[in-house]
Amino acid sequence: MMRNPEQTIGSLIDKQSVSFIGSVDADGFPNMKAMLPPRKREGIKEFWLTTNTSSMRVVQYRGNPNACVYFMDKRFFRGVMLKGTMEVLEDSSSKEIIWQDGDTMYYPGGVIDPDYCVLKFTAGSGRYYANFKSEDFEV
Repeated sequence: MMRNPEQTIGSLIDKQSVSFIGSVDADGFPNMKAMLPPRKREGIKEFWLTTNTSSMRVVQYRGNPNACVYFMDKRFFRGVMLKGTMEVLEDSSSKEIIWQDGDTMYYPGGVIDPDYCVLKFTAGSGRYYANFKSEDFEV
């Protein structure tokens, strides 16, 4: 059993260059997508990512906010899945908080680009896998 899930899992997350997000499509099937790591996180409860407002994922989250995020450490073959909900945020303060230099490569209109939005994931529970064992936990 993990002594400190927030520290163990937070450390795993901070070392990854890829994250995976899951959504549910209109037919009720799960969809996965590789993303850059979250721009911001608060513990293992809240995560902020960037995406295009026009993306398929945004349509799916607006239709069904149930979501998961997965982080994997391939070197030690361990990972964590967090289950919760995803919000699509388009307010200027949320967009400004995670905006980074160079984002104009993806969003030429800058922080006010209408095709730039924030995905905010809020975890409720998770499942951690390491050393050939899985462990469920609440966030």
